[in-house]
Amino acid sequence: MQKRFKSRKQKNKYFLFKIIFLISFTVILYLFISSFLLKLKLTTTNEQFLKDLLKDSNHHLVYEENKHNFLGKMVEVMYQVDIQKPLTILKNFFNYEENPVGNIVTSSDNVIEPIHSTYIEDPSPKEEKEPLVYIYSTHQTENYSYKKYEEYNITPNVMMASYILREKLNNKGIPTIVETANISDLLHANGWSYANSYKASSFLVKDAIKKYPTLKLVIDLHRDAIKKEASTVEIKKKKYAKVLFVIGTEHKNYEKNLSVANKMNDLLNRNYKGLSRGVMKKSGKNVNGIYNQDLSEHAILIECGGHENTLDEVLNTIEILADVIKEYIGD
Repeated sequence: MQKRFKSRKQKNKYFLFKIIFLISFTVILYLFISSFLLKLKLTTTNEQFLKDLLKDSNHHLVYEENKHNFLGKMVEVMYQVDIQKPLTILKNFFNYEENPVGNIVTSSDNVIEPIHSTYIEDPSPKEEKEPLVYIYSTHQTENYSYKKYEEYNITPNVMMASYILREKLNNKGIPTIVETANISDLLHANGWSYANSYKASSFLVKDAIKKYPTLKLVIDLHRDAIKKEASTVEIKKKKYAKVLFVIGTEHKNYEKNLSVANKMNDLLNRNYKGLSRGVMKKSGKNVNGIYNQDLSEHAILIECGGHENTLDEVLNTIEILADVIKEYIGD
């Protein structure tokens, strides 16, 4: 009788172990398959990422999901390694030490900028015969936070923001174009340093103004190099990258540019109090003081967020900025 009881007990243990094993195997198999399928959706170029983002406004969230999948988190917690970053395995198990490499340049406003991003090709080139808005970026490689995308070779920057803003405006019935010439190539071709970026972009702005007399707004899109808390605001439980309008006062007609910036700033403050950091007038030593705004009375410089802002925060702001530009153009 006792043997029969023990045998039944052993069978129960074996059955329980079998169930646990099957459940564990099923979960692990599911995680591996889902992780594999998720990776099929991921791209490793800025251009393709941007194309996918324009098709699906939430495409970037797929990267966040992959980054924080359960299997990866489980391994990270147990072994202090990231399965998507082989270097962490070398560091933790073989005492590998990575040599830091710092590539930095100094802007014309004496701001040190780390280079993390590159020029981005136009993801959806199209011809606009009578555009109302022209967007360019004197500093095309100014990047946003790339923590979730670094291992995929994707680095969100102001060019990416420009293309998205163009898409939003075109969808709202405001014909918009983005400058696609590579300013780094232009600097290199003329033997100019990074400090001559405004000199290089001025040639592009002149050509655009001459070619498109219909332009009602010329935007030089940048991002600032300030701390996250200064470049971010939360409105109705949603985070945004703050906006700053910059006007150079070292030319005789700057007040007309200032008027444009003030109007747009007022429109932002009307419905989204706190989203704008205001209008900054700049002149003096170690700053450009003109920013190509002497070329058009409709020209302004917009700082959209800072280097620590996430793509989510930038996209939220671009949505609002597109509404404001549409309202401004309609006035």
